[in-house]
Amino acid sequence: MLILDIGQPAELETYLKEQGWLTRDTAIEALEGAGEGNMNLVLRVRTSGGSLIVKQSRPWVEKYPDIEAPVDRICVEAAFYRAVADTKGLAERMPRLIGFDQDNRVALFEDLGDAADFTKLYTTPELETGTMDQLWRWLSELHGLGLDPSAKPVLENRNMRELNHAHIFDIPLRTDNGLDLDGITPGLAELASKLKADDGYRRKVQVFGEQYLRNGRTLLHGDYYPGSWLQHPTGVKIIDPEFGFFGTAEFDCGVFLAHLHLADFTKSEVEQAPQRYEAATDYSATTAQVFAGIEIMRRLIGVAQLPLAADIERKEELLTLSRELVLES
Repeated sequence: MLILDIGQPAELETYLKEQGWLTRDTAIEALEGAGEGNMNLVLRVRTSGGSLIVKQSRPWVEKYPDIEAPVDRICVEAAFYRAVADTKGLAERMPRLIGFDQDNRVALFEDLGDAADFTKLYTTPELETGTMDQLWRWLSELHGLGLDPSAKPVLENRNMRELNHAHIFDIPLRTDNGLDLDGITPGLAELASKLKADDGYRRKVQVFGEQYLRNGRTLLHGDYYPGSWLQHPTGVKIIDPEFGFFGTAEFDCGVFLAHLHLADFTKSEVEQAPQRYEAATDYSATTAQVFAGIEIMRRLIGVAQLPLAADIERKEELLTLSRELVLES
């Protein structure tokens, strides 16, 4: 497996030409990182003929190189893009997949330009009505695809699901997880210890973790939060479905709702938001609320921290909300 390197543009140019993704007379003029690249190496390749996005999954998490990660996650992502390619409402809100090299775990995408993600919501909690509508409409259409899971076994995504399960449902509530929460916000460790000592809370989180690991019939994005949404002149774009899998729709919806809470949207705004979601007949708003509570918890006391404008008092309010959503829903 070839390991790409932002510091080796000549080697990348040779590779892209060998793949037939660049013509022989096209040269790389600039090479830079694109976005945060939490899970994968993501490069913007500026050439004499335009720009492209190159993405590679390596055997580690790009943001946390000491954490091992399934190297085949880009294969899942490519399969996801292909699964939705014929559904206009989904495909038009995602960058186009141009090429895929399974041997080297590399995917080539169209470049959407210098589109920013929506993590600014954590400091400025404002979403235009049209933007909120687009986000729920895309999720509704994805969940309504009706794909046969047995026809796309790669989208079971078992290895990535187990990694995500550990970081959502398990590691944050371990007493010996080694996370320096007071180094993030003084006093956070004490707040976390209260949840860790709550046996009822821990048991319910475990039950929902087991549900997360069970296969379902609904294709999910798997990480539907502001970092996976891009602002683009043509409207919202959705990226990074490497956590996608066949599961329960309430997980995606719960994650969405959790991040509205984390971004400090008002209670009324969060309660009204799911009205835009076209749910299946067996959809459970209560289940979605529990997943929302769990997502709030793991984003506050787990590894995957957010750029929150929240002091210890606000984090205490959010952890109290997490407990209420998990235990009272």
